[in-house]
Amino acid sequence: MPTVGMGRVPATLGRQFGKMRRPASLGAKLVLIMTGVALCGTVAITVLLASIITPSFTKLEDAAIAGQVERTRAMLTRYAAEVQAEARDRRDVPKLSGARLAPNSRAAPVTRLLPADGLAEIAVDGRIALAEWSGSSGSSLRGPWVSLLDRTDFARVLGDRRSTRFYARLGNSVAAVGVARMGGASGVDAGQGYIAVARVITAKQISEALGVDATLDVGSSSSRVATYQGSRAAIAVPLIGADGRAVATVRFAVPSDATRLGRRVLVFAIVGSIVLLLFVLIVLRRLIAQLVLRPLLRIENHMRRVRASGSLTLLEEDERRDEIGSLGRNFNAMLQQLKDLREQIGVQSFDLGRSESAVAVMHNVRNALNPISTILSREIAQVPPIDRATLDRAIEELARGDVSDERRAKLAAFVSAAIDADAANRESTRHELSIGREAMGHVLEIIGQQQQGAHERPALEICDVTAIIARNATIVRYLDGASIAFGFPAGPNLVMANRLILSQVIGNLFANAAESIVARGTGSGSIVTTIEQVDGRVAIEIRDDGEGITPEVATTLFHRGFSTRAHKSGGLGLHWCANSVNAMQGSLRLESEGPGQGAVAILTLLAPDAGVADVS
Repeated sequence: MPTVGMGRVPATLGRQFGKMRRPASLGAKLVLIMTGVALCGTVAITVLLASIITPSFTKLEDAAIAGQVERTRAMLTRYAAEVQAEARDRRDVPKLSGARLAPNSRAAPVTRLLPADGLAEIAVDGRIALAEWSGSSGSSLRGPWVSLLDRTDFARVLGDRRSTRFYARLGNSVAAVGVARMGGASGVDAGQGYIAVARVITAKQISEALGVDATLDVGSSSSRVATYQGSRAAIAVPLIGADGRAVATVRFAVPSDATRLGRRVLVFAIVGSIVLLLFVLIVLRRLIAQLVLRPLLRIENHMRRVRASGSLTLLEEDERRDEIGSLGRNFNAMLQQLKDLREQIGVQSFDLGRSESAVAVMHNVRNALNPISTILSREIAQVPPIDRATLDRAIEELARGDVSDERRAKLAAFVSAAIDADAANRESTRHELSIGREAMGHVLEIIGQQQQGAHERPALEICDVTAIIARNATIVRYLDGASIAFGFPAGPNLVMANRLILSQVIGNLFANAAESIVARGTGSGSIVTTIEQVDGRVAIEIRDDGEGITPEVATTLFHRGFSTRAHKSGGLGLHWCANSVNAMQGSLRLESEGPGQGAVAILTLLAPDAGVADVS
């Protein structure tokens, strides 16, 4: 009784458990999963800490900046309030007597030394009764001071109030201006005029009052009170003019200590959580390696020994009661079952292989016998070109002596034509019988080849594939059902193959293409073969214009038992062809653009070495 090789079942087992051959990949996957979880945890912790710590310290920073802004505004308000108070103090003090406004002029300046930088008396109709400037800038600000008085509507600025204050731009300087209604003034009715007092404010005064290095940006305004620039916060406080718009901006920067501290706390918290997660990852990695990966590696090593030796030795079991222990016990149970199945497979494999080989041989023999059957059927059904009785009457009439010369010539021509037609018919019959004899020889060669070595790898030799294609094309022409035109390249094209097997493969492919053309129902078609050599291999394309195949059918064409013809059974043609081509170190595939678009079989074989010219 035939036996099965010891490595067959373990090889199948190794393919089934191929994914367990790399324990490092499992460990890498587990580490990757844990790392992903750790990263997600780190991100979650970072978001949580950032949502708690950052807003808290931001509020502290905003409160500190708001305090700085309020302190600056209070200082500016206090400075302007002092000027306003001075204007109120001066409204009831007698001014220079005899000072009158010049006719047709709003300005009649008079110089006087004052504690404030500037002083002015304005009539109720807007005329300037007095405009003096005694500040440190001298006469350089006197013009801007008068211009300010000239364009300011004091009645609108004061409204119902008796005094007010605002900031004004004087050239490149800024001054706090206090305005009050006068109780009595020279040349002006009592209670009908205004007094204005101005005092210049400088960046140095602001810096000394606030205790910071401040600048006074004249003529600019900012919509943002505070902006962050790295580790410092830039603060901008506007100075409001008489029309409610900013005439200048006080700018200074303070350290953003709360924000910096919050960032440090957040960084320390994140780093601490990362270190903790790394420690947990290391511990989990060691535990997984000890409890999972090492036992799996032990099972894998045992599987390798089984595959290498073919001996189904049982795995030494441990006392573990978890999933790993259950895996080892189930693995041993599987090995025991495989031992029992091996003997059954040994008995069945020989019979199955012998049966499959016989069916494949019969399939190829049937393909080779089809042309012989067709030739014999044609010969049996063929009608003689000349009726024998008619020929005999013509010969008998020629033998008589009373036949005219003209009639005798016609009878002689008829007999000669009959003899020629019979000779041509005999020649045609001889030609077809020679083709049938060649096909029969092919059948006998197939049978003989199978008898010589049914299970041996075919020996490769140098073959002229063009000659093999031409011979099979001649045989396939005798298939019934359609008129088929063949096209193939002329001249020798050499490949490395087994000549007999290659002839059977090409014959099968031609037969399939012819059946596809017949199934299309057009009554005619063509099979075109092209040969091309690329990178040391020869590609043979057999293209037909038959019914084509669908994508669903294309995936099952080379399966054992599959056939596209409902009237056929077995389906070993393409299956056998693909296995035979693979045995010759080649490949075979079938492509189609869809139903009705034909198909192309692509056969790839080894090319012979350069310089070899001997053709088998």
